[in-house]
Amino acid sequence: MASPTLLTPTSKLKPLLPIKAKAASAAQPHPPPQQQPLRRQFLTLAATTTTTLSLAGILPVTAAFAASDEEYVKETEVVINKVRSTINMDKNDPNVAAAVAELRETSNSWVAKYRREKALLGRASFRDIYSALNAVSGHYISFGPTAPIPAKRKARILEEMDTAEKALLRGR
Repeated sequence: MASPTLLTPTSKLKPLLPIKAKAASAAQPHPPPQQQPLRRQFLTLAATTTTTLSLAGILPVTAAFAASDEEYVKETEVVINKVRSTINMDKNDPNVAAAVAELRETSNSWVAKYRREKALLGRASFRDIYSALNAVSGHYISFGPTAPIPAKRKARILEEMDTAEKALLRGR
């Protein structure tokens, strides 16, 4: 049996009661009017000072941290080698769980570092590595660190690693 508070298609709506205005004495006092202009003055002064110092050459104007191309290539090669060595390990090897944990840590740091770099997002090497890492980490998250990767998935991951490596050598 339905509760009387539930709305059903047959229930009738009750009219809303009018809202009574609160007394003026109960209202919260507004912040002092001087507080807002002082903050605007401070922000204006800070922005002007920063701009002046930047133009004068005292404060260097630097872009957001962007990893160098050589660093990207080196770290990507390390990730490729770790993926290959980890997924090619024998399922009875006692070091599989540790290797998977190390691979997950390496891949997570690689993804966190490079996925925000707009210059790298269009690269073929980035796309292939990202896809392969997603497949590998998804497998190990779903099935555990000791579960072997199925042959079809393993072949696709290794193929993506090969194409990513070739793209890295070409500077893509």
